Amino acid sequence: MANHKSALKRIRSNETKRLRNKHQHKTTRNAVRDLRASSDKKEAEGMLLKVVSMLDKLAKNNIIHKNKASNLKSKLTKQVATL
Repeated sequence: MANHKSALKRIRSNETKRLRNKHQHKTTRNAVRDLRASSDKKEAEGMLLKVVSMLDKLAKNNIIHKNKASNLKSKLTKQVATL
């Protein structure tokens, strides 16, 4: 158990950040899944912009690796283009 006030605060803040990261990551994964399942080109193009933005934010905050974000964006863009 922590012995310092600052260590106790760090434990609390780490848990808060972990839950926020987990929520953002799960929300983005669900958005990617929905985009992949979409068959309407017009709707998919609108969703693509939002998903790309979400992926960029996750990569910026080191929740996912920047190369993973790039790979996902590339694959999703290709898929939407083929609709």
